[in-house]
Amino acid sequence: MFTASSPAQDPPPREFALRQRDFLTISRVVRESTGIVLGDRKRDLVYSRLARRLRALGCKTFSDYCSYLDSPDGEAERRKMLNAITTNLTAFFREAHHFAYLADVVLANLRKTRERSGRRLRIWSAGCSSGEEPYSIAMTVRTALGDDARWDAKILATDIDTEMVASGEAGRYLANRAASIPSAMRHRFVRRVDDHTIEMADELRSMVFFRELNLFDHWPMRGPFDAIFCRNVVIYFDNDAKRVLFDRLADILTPSGWLFVGHSESLFRVTDRFRQVGRTIHQRMS
Repeated sequence: MFTASSPAQDPPPREFALRQRDFLTISRVVRESTGIVLGDRKRDLVYSRLARRLRALGCKTFSDYCSYLDSPDGEAERRKMLNAITTNLTAFFREAHHFAYLADVVLANLRKTRERSGRRLRIWSAGCSSGEEPYSIAMTVRTALGDDARWDAKILATDIDTEMVASGEAGRYLANRAASIPSAMRHRFVRRVDDHTIEMADELRSMVFFRELNLFDHWPMRGPFDAIFCRNVVIYFDNDAKRVLFDRLADILTPSGWLFVGHSESLFRVTDRFRQVGRTIHQRMS
């Protein structure tokens, strides 16, 4: 039996009008500030992330919001906008093979080569989000180096999102997030605050330093770093922005230092400063 289909219904009207020129304005600000390229497919993401900012400010349209961004009072809102737009998907020991390589290759190599020289270790978590990555690095370092107090080991954790930096510095997380931490490390480095909250141990927090940093601004640190984790950061960058960033990362690494990138990221035809030594693991060409 043939039944006529119902006519397609128009999508419900949105709370705020987002015209193309407003989307392009926001995309331009985000790209100039962070290097992130927001194509048309990110239009819904922009709307969903920024609608709450319009409500908070009492803006009626995105045009009003864009005008406010360009006003003398808009600098603080630009920071809040970038916090809202940037993605903060993370977990403890995400891409576990990276931490295995850090322990079995990077740290094992440094223990041999620096046994009689300065036992200095510097690792940078660039785009640290809410801190799970740098704390995972810290657990790996503490486990690999043992209780050898002769090592001066520090981890720099930076992110453009000020709220994420504050969250990481606090070192507290929902208890169910600890499930991905290996059992031995969980027992040693994680304290239960209550039924719903866990806290990173002091020995981890004392070696991780959280700072706000836009990767396209001036870098106040001098390095050099032995390893850099810059994972799932350049997903939305164009090749020119990637090339600039990877060259700067190479410059601040030690000769033969290691760079860890995200599972969907590649340095192929972007930079010749590194050689691939593992799955999304690269070593600086000294």
